[in-house]
Amino acid sequence: MAKAKTAFVCEDCGAEFSKWQGQCSECKAWNTLTRISIASATTNASPAVQADFRRQGYAGQLSSVQDLSEIDVAAVPRFSSSLSEFDRVLGGGLVPGSVILIGGNPGAGKSTLLLQVMCTLAQLMPAMYVTGEESLQQVGMRAHRLGLPEKNLKMLAETEVETICRLAEQLQPKLLVVDSIQVMHSSDVPSAPGSVSQVRECAAYLIRYAKQTGTVLFLVGHVTKDGSLAGPKVLEHMIDCFVMLEGGSDTRYRTLRGQKNRFGAINELGVFAMTEKGLKEVKNPSAIFLARTEEESPGSLVMVLWEGTRPLLVEIQALVDGSQTGSARRLAVGLDQNRLGMLLAVLHRHGGLFMADQDVYVNVVGGVKVTETAADLAVLMAIVSSFRDRALPHDLVIFGEVGLAGEIRPVPSGQERLQEAAKHGFKRAIVPKANCPKHAVPGMEIIGVSKLSEALAAL
Repeated sequence: MAKAKTAFVCEDCGAEFSKWQGQCSECKAWNTLTRISIASATTNASPAVQADFRRQGYAGQLSSVQDLSEIDVAAVPRFSSSLSEFDRVLGGGLVPGSVILIGGNPGAGKSTLLLQVMCTLAQLMPAMYVTGEESLQQVGMRAHRLGLPEKNLKMLAETEVETICRLAEQLQPKLLVVDSIQVMHSSDVPSAPGSVSQVRECAAYLIRYAKQTGTVLFLVGHVTKDGSLAGPKVLEHMIDCFVMLEGGSDTRYRTLRGQKNRFGAINELGVFAMTEKGLKEVKNPSAIFLARTEEESPGSLVMVLWEGTRPLLVEIQALVDGSQTGSARRLAVGLDQNRLGMLLAVLHRHGGLFMADQDVYVNVVGGVKVTETAADLAVLMAIVSSFRDRALPHDLVIFGEVGLAGEIRPVPSGQERLQEAAKHGFKRAIVPKANCPKHAVPGMEIIGVSKLSEALAAL
């Protein structure tokens, strides 16, 4: 047998070295280098799998040169995960041989979501659920509590990737869940589970098996204190799709947001509600984020976001109060705080409103995170409403991007945003002039503005 090659990997940053040294030259950490076997991906695999590894490429296809026009893209059909919101985030469904990484805070519902999908699809195709953190009894109790179909789903409590792939080779499942990748370990890597080297090598081993066999692989990932994925950054490069399940224990709604997707768009959003029977799909997310009080209150208005392929109505609230200290506070929840400071400067320069001695608080209701610039005009109008202590009408919707020169710039999909607002009963809209539709929207008065001063006058 050929001698296995070895390397030394830093457990903090994942840098590789040909020999051991006391300090990592990349991250400057001391005593973090561990020895790994480079050939560990095929060492303990069965002879049949080893032959496939030698004969085929990483993507599961024969190593040959093909013309791009000759590639048959219809040979890999998608199939549904049984949850339409999940399919939306994945780009239309599950692709055989794809690797999907699901992250989220503890208690967000990652295991519950995957258990619902696996129990449903196990009635149609072979499926295998590997749990490394919970016992089989705990998973069984959860499935029984949620009222899920318990037959046909194969369960395994194991943390060694070589054993998992060897048993999976015998059962040949079409779906495989590994919960979670941070507790898996390989016998060829002499480091603790959860380290950079273990996570990387275990993920590479499982991904290679999924690519060679055409198995849909789900990996559950932990997150750090700041909400990012734990483990090496290379893990996000290795997988095909990375989604984050957001939402804490203080709210019953969960949002599934795509961070990376090789089979679809990455800006899709799926909304679920946590119930006694598990995660239920929310077909109309705008309705849950518009649970407003009947009384009109200053600093509150509605804007239209664009999430992936659909509009989403959310409420933005602002509170402006006199500063009790020497320096005024600027706090934004669900928005970029640096952009809030920039918008306040534009409001002072081009709107004539001085707020250097005022505390400004802005919040997006429902825990939604706004990343697009279409919320600029709505944020400024909510701030002005609170500053002047004048309530805005309930049937008013606002969106638009604000430039540093005080101009109101158009945003994508303006027609669809207005139609979504009209569907929910809004009668008036203040939008960029370039987003004014050529044909009137039935039952809605649309005011087009090109400057911030015109928007303030329209209120």
